[in-house]
Amino acid sequence: MMENLLDNIQASGDVKKLDIRGLKQLCGEIRGFLVENISRTGGHLASNLGVVELTVALHRVFDFPSDKIVFDVGHQAYVHKILTGRKDKFATLRKFGGLSGFPKRAESEYDVFDTGHSSTSVSAALGMARARDLDGGHSNIIALFGDGALTGGEIYEALNDAGHTKTPLILVLNDNTMSIAKNVGAVSRHLRNIRINRLYFRSKRHVSNVLDHIPLAGPPIKHMIERCKTWIRRKVLPTTLFEDMGFKYIGPVNGHDLGSLIACFEYARSEKKPVLIHVKTVKGKGYPPAEKHPDCFHGVGTFDPKTGAIAPGGECYSSRFGKKLIEIAERNRLVTAITCAMPDGTGLVEFSKRFKDRFFDVGIAEQHGVTFAAGMAAAGYTPVIPLYSTFLQRAYDQTLHDVCLQDLHVVFPIDRAGLVGADGETHQGVYDLSYLSAMPNMTVLSPSSFAQLEDMLEYAVNVHKGPIAIRYPRGGTQSPYPYDGFVPNAVYTRMHGHDVTIITLGRMVRRAAEAELILRSHGISAEITEVPTAHPLNEAAIIAAAMKTGTVITIEDNVLSGGFGEHIAALLMDKGIKCAFKSFGFPSVPIEHGTVDELDKKYGTDAQTIADTMIRMVRKQQDGKDKN
Repeated sequence: MMENLLDNIQASGDVKKLDIRGLKQLCGEIRGFLVENISRTGGHLASNLGVVELTVALHRVFDFPSDKIVFDVGHQAYVHKILTGRKDKFATLRKFGGLSGFPKRAESEYDVFDTGHSSTSVSAALGMARARDLDGGHSNIIALFGDGALTGGEIYEALNDAGHTKTPLILVLNDNTMSIAKNVGAVSRHLRNIRINRLYFRSKRHVSNVLDHIPLAGPPIKHMIERCKTWIRRKVLPTTLFEDMGFKYIGPVNGHDLGSLIACFEYARSEKKPVLIHVKTVKGKGYPPAEKHPDCFHGVGTFDPKTGAIAPGGECYSSRFGKKLIEIAERNRLVTAITCAMPDGTGLVEFSKRFKDRFFDVGIAEQHGVTFAAGMAAAGYTPVIPLYSTFLQRAYDQTLHDVCLQDLHVVFPIDRAGLVGADGETHQGVYDLSYLSAMPNMTVLSPSSFAQLEDMLEYAVNVHKGPIAIRYPRGGTQSPYPYDGFVPNAVYTRMHGHDVTIITLGRMVRRAAEAELILRSHGISAEITEVPTAHPLNEAAIIAAAMKTGTVITIEDNVLSGGFGEHIAALLMDKGIKCAFKSFGFPSVPIEHGTVDELDKKYGTDAQTIADTMIRMVRKQQDGKDKN
């Protein structure tokens, strides 16, 4: 019976003990391990299957953690985690208190930079390389990024800096023609057109080694050959983008050929200059369902590992948004839709098929996407640009400077607003309500049901003038109360009461309803006020609701700092309204991964904690009245 090699891998150095045959066996075992475990926990499968040989080769050649690797985005770091002593924790992947789905410095010394967004790796790696040089060190600094990252502007700023200054740095471009959706744009075409002969690369390395061993004459001959080769190549063949930016370019290399990968990494390690290795991989490699449908297995829930059948999910805000936008676009020819490489996740797939001329995928380029939308709005169209809350943060300046200051009619459906759960710190959408409310001319809406989202979208596109955002949660959490339509800036009383006023919005309407049931069992009457227009506030209606009971709490799916509750507290104070007041939301700390319910409980936004606090507040108010 063949020995299971994966059980013997407890640290990065253990990979170096295996020969090429053993490494190939290890890669097969890792693939089986990934499929089996992710089928139970969910996670990023296709991207990790595609980098198995690549990651194994990196650990074979380099000495981690003395050498350092920075992952772009980081959802392809599972293999790295397996090879660095975390295999036995994979049953806890993306679970509360368990293994993170992204690199995390607090989790392991092998994770040197926390990541979660695209196009950042080269900047971070270059900073580490400069720090190494200042310290007089000799470690290798590696940045691993996908071709999808090359649609983000930050990476070109870093490439320009590194190539110009000749800082020794190793960049590994994992080219699988995919980010989440299929890559688009001129850079993607450029990568497809680059070719290299592997025999040429091996012969070049052999000649170089021979010349290095010839006394006196060898090095000058080697230098002359290199100069002649470069001159001829530049005259006969077009240079790559990376060579023009100052990098030693190697590739494309078969990203599933361990021998070629190891040879390339050893060569790059010997160079004392910026090197870029272009690796071609297949997303989902080795698991047919993921190879056939890499987009479905990018971020996947639980599935049957034998058949690849994915557990069905219920209807969600994303899908309802997509359906409603198609309906609106059929009636309004000025409506356009823009995505930043996320047509599936944001519900735009059917729109892209139905209105090909009015659908624009700009790649992973949120800054460009928002200003592109501003330009389209300035030309008289109504652009709708749905973004995950965490990714809208990347375009903060463009939203403020290019859209809001000009009061342009751009519609921002903000998907995954509030807690998102298992993706953790880098993906929690708990900041948008705070920073959008500070922007001039911006209106922010927050639906508590699918029907309300649809009405808000109809209003935002066809009635409203100026920038407007609609923030809605991941999944399908809805208000338990009957829906009676949406009127801009209206405030709705969902439950009448006389002891305490709960002012809330969005996902938290359900939390308020759950807390109200607990309060009722304690003989406390709560009034629930829903505020679908989070900004600007209907001041008169909120003041009236607060004065009715004299005890006010707010509940929001956002950080407390600069959030919904702070704005209401400031309003009541400014108007001289005296009442007992408490806000429920999230602190300004990194919020880890876990289910939404688990995180609500930890941070005190669950129904029981809210109810317990309110009971104490009401009892204190009642005691004060009795004493008087």
